[in-house]
Amino acid sequence: MLTSKQRADLRAQANDLDTTLMVGKGGVTENVLSEAARQLEARELVKGRVLEAALLSAREVCDALCEALGADGVQCVGSKFVIYRRSEKKAQEAARQARELKKRKSNPVRRGAQERRRQAREERERRNEYFRQAAIQAAIERRKSREE
Repeated sequence: MLTSKQRADLRAQANDLDTTLMVGKGGVTENVLSEAARQLEARELVKGRVLEAALLSAREVCDALCEALGADGVQCVGSKFVIYRRSEKKAQEAARQARELKKRKSNPVRRGAQERRRQAREERERRNEYFRQAAIQAAIERRKSREE
């Protein structure tokens, strides 16, 4: 379910879209559903038009498509409608681009300082483990010398 702010943002994005989905006199058929699903997966936002020969209104077509595809209706004006469904493919692509951007924007000085801190922490841990083992060994030797 979309919030009103999300819907307003999607309506703004839909202004520049070309109408790519046409619904004719056959109504919402399997071909229309499969084409809408393919376009939603590729673009997330699809603008469609109901032709005059169709017996359905744009609102009815929009509702039928949304129910069948699990999409959200964004807008219905006249004979045109806009539907939206989040695409995993697009989300993964956006996440990959964000990671690449983050890598490009990373600060090399900060990265170097973080690396030095990590190395110092590992060195402290190695040193502490050495002294811990030495203390254990000394305690074992003291106990053996007392027993003798």
